[in-house]
Amino acid sequence: MTTIQHKKHNPIAHLTPEDIEQIGIELDAIRDEVMASRGARDAAYIRRVIKVQRSLELGSRGVLLFSLFPPAWLIGTAGLSVAKILENMEIGHNILHGQWDWMRDPKIHSTTWEWDHASPAEQWKRSHNELHHTYTNVIGRDNDLGYGIMRVDEEQPWHPLHLGQPLWNFVNACFFEYGIAAYDLELGENLATKEKRRDPKFRAALKKVRRKIGKQVLKDYIVHPALSGPSFLHTMAANAVANLIRNLWSHSVIMCGHFPSGVETFETTSIDGETRGQWYLRQMLGSANISGSRLMHIMTGNLSHQIEHHLFPDLPSNRYAEIAPKIKDLFQRYGLSYTSGPLPKQVASAWAKVIRLSLPNRTPVPAAPAAPAPAAVRSAADDNRRAGWAQKPAVAASTAHTAA
Repeated sequence: MTTIQHKKHNPIAHLTPEDIEQIGIELDAIRDEVMASRGARDAAYIRRVIKVQRSLELGSRGVLLFSLFPPAWLIGTAGLSVAKILENMEIGHNILHGQWDWMRDPKIHSTTWEWDHASPAEQWKRSHNELHHTYTNVIGRDNDLGYGIMRVDEEQPWHPLHLGQPLWNFVNACFFEYGIAAYDLELGENLATKEKRRDPKFRAALKKVRRKIGKQVLKDYIVHPALSGPSFLHTMAANAVANLIRNLWSHSVIMCGHFPSGVETFETTSIDGETRGQWYLRQMLGSANISGSRLMHIMTGNLSHQIEHHLFPDLPSNRYAEIAPKIKDLFQRYGLSYTSGPLPKQVASAWAKVIRLSLPNRTPVPAAPAAPAPAAVRSAADDNRRAGWAQKPAVAASTAHTAA
């Protein structure tokens, strides 16, 4: 996984500056078309998914009241696992992106939604929406690359400690919601010095995470099991297994979107003076899709369309499959590789990269070619503009689209 700027054969070398800006124009047109057509069918979709998820969770928790009996335990655990995946992936993740804010429904809005997750929604939105989506796959700027615990590029110095990264990654997968909470807190950095540990902002954020985790533990491991009476321990185990399955699934989906073969990474200096077209191009090359059925797409929160999601993070998730053929056609017309594959292949590819980068480089990394002078010096204005591209406000195109 070498940054695109240091590859011997640069996959975008054939593109002219005019090509790149034309790609941006075409993508803006696709986005504007979808934004203008949002309406009742989209609102009905998200409300239907929420209703199904809540019914499934309630029914599964009801079955688990009798989890002392093995069939009830299996049925309840399976149902609760699916319900938790739906809540995190297709509902929570996408609502917190502001995909449904245009409905102006206070119950389904990015400013009011709190999800079934260890990380408070507000903190997650900052680390994910503002940072990850703004600096997708930029080494040193996008901490989603390895979550700060893994070597993710051949040019990173290797240390014997990296031999353990397959294990760290597996442990992170099992406890993914807590890993994300620690990541959102920038825990490693903020615990490094006494000054940072005592910073009022960090302490306030840490308090919110503790409170959120406490609520999650109370719900899943005390209140619900207690309602089961003699099935207390069985219900507790069922909740633990459902959380584990949800964590492993979401970790796998996210790894498939950002880490398999074919996904590019970028140097920090490469985004200096970045134009909108260049930002779009980075999203296209820094993401990968998962092929599969409609059910697969729903269960991944439509992050199986990770390329489309990174291009348009605020579009309603049910529209990604609709625009995917247009995006794929654009890739083909401009000679770019549209990275996609079935789930087992993408998971295997991502894990192979984790394992390979845990070892010393097989051959010395060649000296980097001289980088071209940046178009401009990055400024706070550049960062704010780029963040705006990743966080376009989801405002209704007209009052006709504020479907009740």
